Amino acid sequence: EKRLVAYVAAKAGATLEAESLKASLRQRLPEYMVPGTVVVLEALPLNANGKVDRKALPEPEAPQSGSTYEAPRTELEAKLAAIWSDVLRIPQVGVKDNFFALGGHSLLATQVVSRVRTETGAELPLRALFEAPTVEALAKRLEKASRSTTMAMRSAAGAASRPLSFAQQRLWFIDQLEPGTPLYNVPMAVRLEGELRQEVLEKALDEVMRRHEALRTTFAEENGQPIQVIHSETKLSLERVDLHAADARSRDEAARHRLEREVMKPFDLNRGPLVRALLLKLDAREHVLIVTMHHIVSDGWSMGVLVREVGALYAAFAEGRRSPLPELPVQYADYAAWQRQELQGEALQREVDYWKQKLAAAPPMLELPTDRPRPAVRGNAGALQSFLWPQALVQELSGLAQREGASLYMVLLAGWQALLSRYSGQTDLSVGSPIAGRTRSEVEGLIGFFVNTLVLRANVEPGQSFQALLKQVRETVLEAQEHQQVPFEKLVEALQPKRDRSYTPLFQVLLALQNLPMGEARLPGVTLKPVELESKTSKFDLSIVFVETPRGLDVLLEYSTELFEAGTIRRMVEHLRVLMEGVVAKPEEAVGRLPMLTEAERQQVLVTWNQTQAEYPRDATIPQLFEAQARRTPEAIAVVSGKQRLTYREVEAKANQLAHRLRKLGVGPESRVGLCVERTADVVVGTLGILKAGGAYVPLDPSYPKERLGWLLEDAQGPALVAHSHLLESLPHFTAQAVCLDRDEALAHESTLALPAEVRPENVAYLIYTSGSTGRPKGVAVTHRNAVAFLTWAQETFEEEETKAVLAATSLNFDLSVFELFAPLVRGGSVVVVRNALHLAEEKVDAEVTLINTVPSAMAQLVRLGAVPPSVRVVNLAGEALPETLAKQVYGVSTVRKLYNLYGPSEDTTYSTWSLVGREEVPNIGRPLTNTRAYVLDTYLQPVPVGV
Repeated sequence: EKRLVAYVAAKAGATLEAESLKASLRQRLPEYMVPGTVVVLEALPLNANGKVDRKALPEPEAPQSGSTYEAPRTELEAKLAAIWSDVLRIPQVGVKDNFFALGGHSLLATQVVSRVRTETGAELPLRALFEAPTVEALAKRLEKASRSTTMAMRSAAGAASRPLSFAQQRLWFIDQLEPGTPLYNVPMAVRLEGELRQEVLEKALDEVMRRHEALRTTFAEENGQPIQVIHSETKLSLERVDLHAADARSRDEAARHRLEREVMKPFDLNRGPLVRALLLKLDAREHVLIVTMHHIVSDGWSMGVLVREVGALYAAFAEGRRSPLPELPVQYADYAAWQRQELQGEALQREVDYWKQKLAAAPPMLELPTDRPRPAVRGNAGALQSFLWPQALVQELSGLAQREGASLYMVLLAGWQALLSRYSGQTDLSVGSPIAGRTRSEVEGLIGFFVNTLVLRANVEPGQSFQALLKQVRETVLEAQEHQQVPFEKLVEALQPKRDRSYTPLFQVLLALQNLPMGEARLPGVTLKPVELESKTSKFDLSIVFVETPRGLDVLLEYSTELFEAGTIRRMVEHLRVLMEGVVAKPEEAVGRLPMLTEAERQQVLVTWNQTQAEYPRDATIPQLFEAQARRTPEAIAVVSGKQRLTYREVEAKANQLAHRLRKLGVGPESRVGLCVERTADVVVGTLGILKAGGAYVPLDPSYPKERLGWLLEDAQGPALVAHSHLLESLPHFTAQAVCLDRDEALAHESTLALPAEVRPENVAYLIYTSGSTGRPKGVAVTHRNAVAFLTWAQETFEEEETKAVLAATSLNFDLSVFELFAPLVRGGSVVVVRNALHLAEEKVDAEVTLINTVPSAMAQLVRLGAVPPSVRVVNLAGEALPETLAKQVYGVSTVRKLYNLYGPSEDTTYSTWSLVGREEVPNIGRPLTNTRAYVLDTYLQPVPVGV
């Protein structure tokens, strides 16, 4: 009987206590590596060479489990204690010992249930072990348990052709659609260091082939149905490649290429064999063995069986002994026949009905943020990244699991689902998880395709505590394991989810925990070390696998390279680690408040990326910038409206006359002056005149309903209102003095010279209103300093030629108009005023428009109608989300050289972020403007991770 025993001796003057030492080791090592017995000696016995004399070590006493040992008192307790002892591989179990404290987990619990069924005939649900985790408590449960009604599994030796299991049938169908796909190759590689006897290794592999019919199976069709064909004798051909003559660097490179080729080499299910072995000789004392099987005859558990059996057989054959392994009670084909008989009729329907109810109305897809758009047809290209979480974190997570009556697997699953919810914004999500599928003790030692996949659905509410989520996940997992007999293939068939070739059905993300990793092992004269193989395929969008090791928790993340970049995957695992650290620190915290960002990333998104400070004329105002430009280019065209053209000199004169008139009526800094004019050159004259008088313009779009105009007029209760005379009757009652640009005779007698400036940068320049979609529109007061900072960014971003003639098609009530009016006017360009953007489709504009600034929906119409003027070089789109299809259509207009995606709420001076969209890029909102900070926050106003 194998067990782990530690012999220790204290340093001089120190004392050691066995249980304290074991408790200390549990803080640093996984439970299966903690010695069952610690023997404290005064000194370790040494041989003549100064090494520990193992033969002189005393025989250990029966170990204690950590609590005071209490022997079984009844026959049932004795049976249970024996089963636990066998499964946990410890010599003695007391009735008060906790299964999980002794190193138990879900996989071992399944074995206990299976053996209880075999030994007692009782059917025990898996949850019983979680709810009654001591021998004493479980025995009481067992007294009330029902008898197992499961049919016995029998050997049917001699049958050459047999039906497929449900799982095999699915892989067979996939192979018919994609013959030879390497996606279902299951490889394992080990490094062999020492004096390897190749003929002994080959003999051991042949004996494994003889023992396991699955490895001698091929697949054929009979009457239109697939069948297993079991061959009486198949030798495993061990291919040998000698690389030892090459130099070390070339040898390692050649070995890597051979391994990659071996992993990707296809199998022929019809011809077989469906297992192959390759031995690379690196030098006289170093080899690499890679064994590859097709998934249809193997799974991850099977690899462990293979390693254990080859090890035992090699050791025996090397010493001239016969095989020490007992003959197998059943074969995989027996299991397939048993599964088909067991899962039919009412029994199958009951199980299927459970899953139908559990997955009813589940979202078909998890909408994770991806680096690239999802292709219409999903491919299998993938990659693998590995990480290591420290042992201290693993122990804390295990401790949390034990306190909450859960397992480490359940804690990791709850954390992963919390992260996926935070990434996607979805509260209802499903994750796939493999389960060994070996619920009967007869099949524990078989090589074959037993693994099943469970769909684990969670409702992740941001406000619920992690403890509450863990409780929900625990219940979901235990229920799912009680109903695990339904093969995933049958589940898909029964649920009939909508077929979409761009994603996998029922779930796209998988999680697994491997409790029993293959560590370093020894054969006579040879040490075996696992070799990590590079993955170039991915069955799902994401597959995260946790492996318990002496160093901590290995985290392996396989991902679709069609969707994700390597950097995104690295960040994701870091976010998960930070979240899990937050979980152990404060499990009662709301899921939505758990930390995810590392300190470095937090600094990046809050500080580094927001260092946008730059110099700009902080003491300038909009009128000052315009006046300076009018002095530089007085005869340049400032405004085009239909056939009318006004130079900078003319606009300056007209705006000054209006300013003088308004000033006489009492307009000054902070005065709010309504502006209600048609879409003509007076749009420019009116705004500039109000600004020059020191006032703030309040746009009153004459097309608006009277009720809305009434709300706006309440904010425009200044001494004057600027309008076109025929529009006055469309306005609700107002008390201000109307100044009509088309009829006020006094305007013509006002001075054309600029007024002395009274307005300051901190004074309000204009009011822009929100849409009012959530109620009454809210006015945003924008100061001259804010507007000047924005216009400075525009001057830095757009070339003069690009703003030579800007289309002004937006209502003054929308802040896009601020760019259209003032971005060209502060640098010598022209404002081309039209009724709206679609005006371009109706008649030719009397100007060479170089830049269109509008909303995506309007631009889509212009592109569809072929109405984008050939002079346009730049397109700015804002106010709505920019679809990728439209971006490509815009670039389909041959003269367009640049497309900008601009985003920002009215409260932040027109635009907050900007990006120059590349021709092949998916549009995003880009980065903050100069002198602007941008934060992406979640519901709890916490910064979200990069890319989320």
